[in-house]
Amino acid sequence: MSPDSVRLLNGSSLCSGRLEVKSNQSWSSVCEADFDQQDAEVVCRELGCGPPLALQGALYGEVEAPVWSKEFQCGGHESALLDCRSSGSARNSCSPGKAVGLTCSESDDVRLVGGTNYCEGMMELRHLGEWRTVSAFSWTLKDAAVVCKHLDCGSAVSVNSRLEPLNRPAWWIIYDCVHVRSALKDCTGSSYHTFILNITCSESVRLGGASRCVGTVELKHQGEWRPAIDYDLRKAAVLCKHLDCGSAVSAVIRPKSSPADVLEISSDCFQSGSTRSECATPNASNYTLDLICSDLLVQPIIHASSMDGVSESQEQGLTVSRHSNFTIRCSIQPQYPGGSFQLTFNSTNTTYSYTQPAVNHSAHFLFPAAEPAHQGNYSCVYHVYVFSHNFSTESRLLPVIVSGKLRDNEISVWKKYQSKLTENDLETAHVTKIIESV
Repeated sequence: MSPDSVRLLNGSSLCSGRLEVKSNQSWSSVCEADFDQQDAEVVCRELGCGPPLALQGALYGEVEAPVWSKEFQCGGHESALLDCRSSGSARNSCSPGKAVGLTCSESDDVRLVGGTNYCEGMMELRHLGEWRTVSAFSWTLKDAAVVCKHLDCGSAVSVNSRLEPLNRPAWWIIYDCVHVRSALKDCTGSSYHTFILNITCSESVRLGGASRCVGTVELKHQGEWRPAIDYDLRKAAVLCKHLDCGSAVSAVIRPKSSPADVLEISSDCFQSGSTRSECATPNASNYTLDLICSDLLVQPIIHASSMDGVSESQEQGLTVSRHSNFTIRCSIQPQYPGGSFQLTFNSTNTTYSYTQPAVNHSAHFLFPAAEPAHQGNYSCVYHVYVFSHNFSTESRLLPVIVSGKLRDNEISVWKKYQSKLTENDLETAHVTKIIESV
């Protein structure tokens, strides 16, 4: 049975709400007449929550079609609701006020500390009123997924345990106990073992758009991604930083043609850098929030080649013979149409740049005859206007070395020629300023 076969909707947490059961990829509401206290105990256990506190019809909203057609007959000891016996109730609707509303006590407090965000770090558990480090080994991603879901994070990315001395007791988690989805408090014992458990979960916040740094703000809440609203630019700035997407460029509220399930963010939710969906309240809205962060573009690629056969490497750059032609190619992974590439050059005492439109997401800059003035560091800067804003991103530096020395008479001729060059000539040669002394 899938661990996602039951859920509680419209409550304040994973452990409260209107009950729905999943079967054949479809969610169904449950009628109060087909559900009792023993059934509630199984649901609370399956969700990793504590014992049921309240079982009341329509406490978290009216029933929604379709309706579960069987009466559950749990003994209270089962690990999952769909493991219980059931009998057909031939029911296809519920009377008003009869949808199962269930409130379970909150499960043991779990947190991940020492990571870059609340979805990664060393696992700690509060049991019997005391926070302790969790000691365990041989955990798999399946085990870690229980913790990630409890924290309302994404999927489990990694899990490992390391041997580390402790001067205080830890909570020991029994391996097989987690597999049967018991509450963590039922899997816990005191220990002085030193296998510190570290878990990394994926984020519970994302931007659903053309790239990971632009799009509709979405939070994962009770296992589902929902649009989030009630942001301002200050909160958006924290979110962009949290996603490693630079700074916030704009946060725009956009209307929708019909109401949709959303999450309203509390006013102080992101002030501390937290992105926990516990700060969010389910609601319906005709609006969504589109966020644009500054680092929405990928890094361009710079590559150089020469007809004289001297190759270019990532580390050393291009070595080209004097008077040979060479080409620098700028390209970028397709994200947005159009844009332009600016080739920039820097040496000890000169700087110049040249711009070409991006054609098929690339541009070629040809240098017909390499001269000492071409020796230096090159980079590609991609510019594009999207979402009513200008964006740019720069490639790595590419060193170009021109081999072969100038003789004295060549230096004299070159300097005389340099003094006669016009600005148009410089542009034709892809140069805006030439080294004053060779």
